[in-house]
This record gives sequence, structure tokens and C-alpha cells, in this order.
Amino acid sequence: MEYPEADSQPQPEPLDVVLPRGAPPDVVGPVVNGLSSSDYYFASYSHFGIHEEMIKDKTRTKTYMRAILDNRHVFDGKVVLDVGAGTGILSLFAARAGAAKVYAIECADIARQAREIVKANHFDHVVEVITGQIEEVQLPRDPQTGAEPLVDIIVSEWMGYFLFYESMLQSVLFARDRWLKPRDGHLFPDGATLYICGIEDASFRSEKFDFWENVYGFDFSCVKRLALTEPLVDYVDVDQIVTDTCPVLRLDLHRLQPQDLDWSAPFHITAERDDFVHAFVVFFDVHFGGCHRPLTLSTGPYASPTHWKQTVLYLDRALPLRTGERIEGTLACRRNAQNPRDLDIGISYRFRGSQMSAKKILRYQMH
Repeated sequence: MEYPEADSQPQPEPLDVVLPRGAPPDVVGPVVNGLSSSDYYFASYSHFGIHEEMIKDKTRTKTYMRAILDNRHVFDGKVVLDVGAGTGILSLFAARAGAAKVYAIECADIARQAREIVKANHFDHVVEVITGQIEEVQLPRDPQTGAEPLVDIIVSEWMGYFLFYESMLQSVLFARDRWLKPRDGHLFPDGATLYICGIEDASFRSEKFDFWENVYGFDFSCVKRLALTEPLVDYVDVDQIVTDTCPVLRLDLHRLQPQDLDWSAPFHITAERDDFVHAFVVFFDVHFGGCHRPLTLSTGPYASPTHWKQTVLYLDRALPLRTGERIEGTLACRRNAQNPRDLDIGISYRFRGSQMSAKKILRYQMH
């Protein structure tokens, strides 16, 4: 599905207004700092199960396969860097497409299996698996000049929930600035777009959140406030969608800077039927613009399901919208101060409808 271009959007509220630095998401409730850490992150990617889920995501894997194998003229004879290689599937695609050399960098213990996989498929003369964090490893230096090689292409499957979760994009930018040829280097993918829309979800909201208001006659509503601060990652039925879809943020990976990973951006969505909006839904597309025929991988509810699903941010109240009425606001995101792989997310929204008006800042933590 083609989503509309953003038009005449209001100016976003500053990031520090929507997400004050160091402030917990206390508008809808407190946040318990998560148990996640960088150690847990890499440990989770050491187990084959998470890689099984990603490889079995046919939409994801086949899009990458098409982007690489259908563009052999881009990869043939080139030097490729695979950032966060996992089992090495993207490296193998690049080798099959004719790459002269592929450096597959992976920090998690799955790198050991990646070496076995590369050898078992007779590409060990092309693919070299390097274990370590991208910011700490070195590529094999030229024995004569002592210089690290520059690469022609960087491939990476860096996207997380809400696009930015786990902050692997920062590692891709580091690799780009250190090793990618500045003039004619390619990134696969090289762009992304984040979208937002509004949904009706009364049944789930009642079951998941309102339940805490009366637990066998006791008031557990403090848990409800806590639960509302955690984004839900799940599949959204297209029949739930009440509004149009607004592109919030567009990324060009050739120009993106690390400081741009903390951001705020305006949005406006318009009701396409009379209904209630209980939550905002955020999803993303990634773009392969370096292909002969550009490709897009979509994680939206109108597209084939992916393991990224969609990210659902529940509101503090239901908003009754008539067809044509509009919600305006700012969506903001910042890497968490305690664990940069976690996200602090904020929404400032304004609504003035025929039945009610509302204005609020809501804050969430994804961990």
C-alpha cells in the first residue's frame, strides 16, 4: 500500500518538552527500569531460536535476497561488510551474488555457527566471520600499507521494533563512517520511513488495562498506569484502523548522523469513519534505493506480516472522532540514558472534536 505524503504538518514540540532528559514517563505512570542490558542483548542473539524466527520471516528474508541477488551487477567483484551478521545469511547472499570479499561482523556467540555455515556452503574463501562489536573490531589490514580496507557495500538488518529499538542503527552509521567508500559506496537498505495511525481497540484495552481497576473487589489501578507505559508489539487488524496513515519520519542512511537518533517529529491523522481511537500504531518501511529496481520492505498492517509486527501506544483515554476530525501532535524518541538499547518514547497530542477536546503528553518505555 502507498501511504500519503505528509502535508502542512504543524511544527513539532521540542524533544526536551515531550521527553525531558532524565525524567521518567510519569504522566501515565512510573516506569520500572528494565532488566535488559547490552550483555542480555548479545546473549539473546547467541541462541539459534531468534535467528530461526528472523530467517522464517519470509517477507524480511526474501526482500533482502531479492535486493542482493537481483542486483548482481552491484555486488559482482565488490567488497561487502555485513554489520550484525547473525548466522551469515546476508553474507551468503552477497557471496552468491559474486562479491569478491565479505566481512561478516557479529558479536554474539552465534558467530561460531556462522563460520560453520559459511564453510559448509563452500564460501569460506569469500566470507570471513569476525567476532566482536562493530565499534571495536578491525578489518584485516593491507600487509604493505597497513591500512584497513574500504568496502563498496554495507548490508545489515538493523531494524528493531519501532524501527529504533536495540539501537543497532548507530553501529551501521559507525561502520559507514569508518569503512564505506565515500563516493560510490552503497547501503542495503539505505532509507526508512516511520508511520503512525489511530485504531479502535476497546475490547483489548478493557481486557488488558481496565481489568486492574477492580481485581476481586480491590483497586489495582496503579498497575494499570504502569501497564500503559509499555508499548505493545502485536499485529493490528486493518479493520481496527480508524484514521489515515501519516509519515512521521524519513531517514536517509547516507546522510543520517548519530545525534539524529534522538528526535521529535510532528504528525496529524484524520478520522476516516465515526469511531473511537484508543491507541496510536507505529510501523515502518525500509527502502533499498541502490537497486536497479528499488525495493521496499513494509511492516505495516496492510502488508504481509513480519516478525516486527506493529508497535501500539495506548492512550490515557478513548477519543471519539467523527469522520474528518483530526488529531495533531508530536512523536518523540530518545535512547534511554541507563541502557541505550532501550527507548524512551513520548507523544504529545491535541484533539478538538465535536464531542470532546483533549490535550496530553504521554510517555512510554520500550525495554
